[in-house]
Formats: sequence, C-alpha cells, structure tokens
Amino acid sequence: MPPLDVDGVRTVEVGTALWAVAFVALLPFYGVLQESGRLWWLWTCTTGLGLGLIGIETCRRRRHRRLEQEAAPPPPRGGGRRRAG
Repeated sequence: MPPLDVDGVRTVEVGTALWAVAFVALLPFYGVLQESGRLWWLWTCTTGLGLGLIGIETCRRRRHRRLEQEAAPPPPRGGGRRRAG
C-alpha cells in the first residue's frame, strides 16, 4: 500500500478555521476580556487566522510545484554532449 499523499493543505485549513471560530466565539465577551486584561486572546486568534491564511497559500504553492514536477517529462539521461570524432 503506497503512503498517503499529505501536502498539509487540509490540515492548515482546519487549523485556520478553528482560529476563526475561536475569534467569533470570543467576540461577545469583548468587554469581559478587556476588563480582565485578557483582550490579547482576541489578538491571538487574529494572529492565528492571519498566519493560517499565509500557511494555506504556502502549502497550495508547494502542492502545485510538486504536481508540476510529477507531470513534467523526466530529464534526458547522459547529460553531456557527444564529441564529434
């Protein structure tokens, strides 16, 4: 059985979605978070969401490059020029 082809896109998408859910879930408690000095929780969610979006794009580009390399014809063997002789 061949190994699973894991490129990380789905994993990063799920993580990013969880950061977005956490941000939305904390929004109703903005005042409480501000009063208790825990407003940084919202900033942490925002940072996780932003870095996740960057990660999704990075993983997609990496997957695209890998698929292009797999589809490209193999390089010629021998690699050198023949001498006229």
